[in-house]
Amino acid sequence: MKRLLSITFLIFFLSEYSHAKNYKNGEIIEDKIFFTGNAGIDLPDGQWTLATRYFWNYHALNIIEYVLVKIENNELMEAIQISETALGGIVTGQIDPILYEIMFKNKYDGCYERPEYFLLKFYARGHVHNCFTVRHYDLMKEINYPEDPELRGSGYQFNKWVENNSITVPKISLFSNHSYFSRHMGSKWWSISYISNTKTFNAPNNKFYTEETSEYHKYNIENFPKHEKIMQKWVSISAERHKKFEKNIKIKKNHELDLSNYYSVIRQTKGKISNEITTQLQQLNELYKAGVLTKEEFTKAKKKLLN
Repeated sequence: MKRLLSITFLIFFLSEYSHAKNYKNGEIIEDKIFFTGNAGIDLPDGQWTLATRYFWNYHALNIIEYVLVKIENNELMEAIQISETALGGIVTGQIDPILYEIMFKNKYDGCYERPEYFLLKFYARGHVHNCFTVRHYDLMKEINYPEDPELRGSGYQFNKWVENNSITVPKISLFSNHSYFSRHMGSKWWSISYISNTKTFNAPNNKFYTEETSEYHKYNIENFPKHEKIMQKWVSISAERHKKFEKNIKIKKNHELDLSNYYSVIRQTKGKISNEITTQLQQLNELYKAGVLTKEEFTKAKKKLLN
């Protein structure tokens, strides 16, 4: 029965994804990335390079996944991992309990309180879930030595891409995950993870690099106010992204998360920050025109200010 179910699932899956947009590794993508049925996920501003695109299997779930990156001076600055799993036409009594176990009963990870999570918010009813998590992250540890033995080797293609392109990966980065599944919304499970190098926020240097000792760990962060400020900003950005994620996949209103306490911080200060940046840019431009700053100094200061 299990073998028959897997074959049936695979036939449906490959048929479904034969209509997916054919992106190629190394392709530059902006604004939005499209999956099956013209479903599109908005991307943060800028140009994103498709590092890997592949299928993989977990607990009989076949998934199409994209990994998009931004690289600066051969260092990974940002990454987005987007996956779509089509579950329509599959025996719900077989598949839905597996998905529920992955999200809420998996002892290695999932949508429940864990020490490494800085923030967790979720909606769950029946087999419907809408989950939002924020944490710090050791990317290379998760790729090469994941705690879940069934995931070992799943990051092979990305790891190979890192090695082939001589990319430096930060020891500790910021991470958020956004996951949603409902049988009432096309029977698709969507998951998006964002990874950000702390350099993108001009964060202070880290002295501790393990998951447990990191300055960003929720049990340690009060002792590091500068790191705490960076994490609060990341939470706000991630909350805004989750609302956009909900809008992109058109989830039911009663499945939405109330994250207003987190993303409102950015909205309240955006106008003030914008005015301050405009003023400082004008001052930098005046210094450059007056010859006080060289072109290189001006470009470097402008970039730091905009980041």
